[in-house]
Amino acid sequence: MERRKFAKLSALAMFTSPERMIKDLLLSDDQHSEMPVLFVGHGSPMNAIEKNKYSDSWTALGLKIQKPKAILTISAHWETDGTKLMASPFPETIHDFGGFPQALFDAQYKAPGDPKLAAETAQLLHDYEAKTDLSWGLDHGTWSVLKPMFPNADIPVIQLSLDYRKAPNRHYEMAKMLQTLRKKGVLILGSGNIVHNLGLLDWRNPDKAFDWATEFNTIVVDAIKQGNHQKLINFNQLGKPAQLAIPSTEHYLPMLYVLAALKPEETVKFFNDTPSMGSLYMTSFVSA
Repeated sequence: MERRKFAKLSALAMFTSPERMIKDLLLSDDQHSEMPVLFVGHGSPMNAIEKNKYSDSWTALGLKIQKPKAILTISAHWETDGTKLMASPFPETIHDFGGFPQALFDAQYKAPGDPKLAAETAQLLHDYEAKTDLSWGLDHGTWSVLKPMFPNADIPVIQLSLDYRKAPNRHYEMAKMLQTLRKKGVLILGSGNIVHNLGLLDWRNPDKAFDWATEFNTIVVDAIKQGNHQKLINFNQLGKPAQLAIPSTEHYLPMLYVLAALKPEETVKFFNDTPSMGSLYMTSFVSA
């Protein structure tokens, strides 16, 4: 055993139970496993406070994966002119929606920020002119998912914005630079929806999908399984289903970030591959 590890183990043994000692050693700096990457179809912000099949799956995932040292999210709900990293040490919970019950507006997610990680990530993305930002907090694309997943809010969280000037291929190229963060214990989380057309919602059929929505979701899932990321980058060549599924790109682009952060040999596991109200799909996946 290395001298450093032996010293740490000896110190832990003096003050902790064997079970806690093993857990603490496994989560130490030199033992932290490479984190997975995760894309979540977040759907309605009510999922943050309702117990349903979506929030239950997020809770289960939070219990299954190793606890991250930090979380980097790419949310559909932070679009900017240029690429920005949220650098607030104490990010506010942003309620960026309307028409929901007061209980949702009362919900808070008081996770700390990580200014150092934000600065390091901005430097990592220097060639893409990324800058740190103190004006933003945690929008509902982030906290509505993390609240069920990591309810203790004790993991530092930063957000990476979506530069609305960049073409999809540039988003993908930039996201490849984020792969190195996984080895530092950072969970990369993309939050959006593969199919997201609020203008065509069918409120009468909460569990149904329009034919075009199912067709496009199937195209995307199949392309991910085949590792054909280029097809998904060029989604504007996929015809009418793509046009209806992606009337604007902000909910789709976070998925490209997660795909770019995958290693070539990795596969993914899908979950929540179900429709909602005709024109939404909650399809999610995690690297396996």
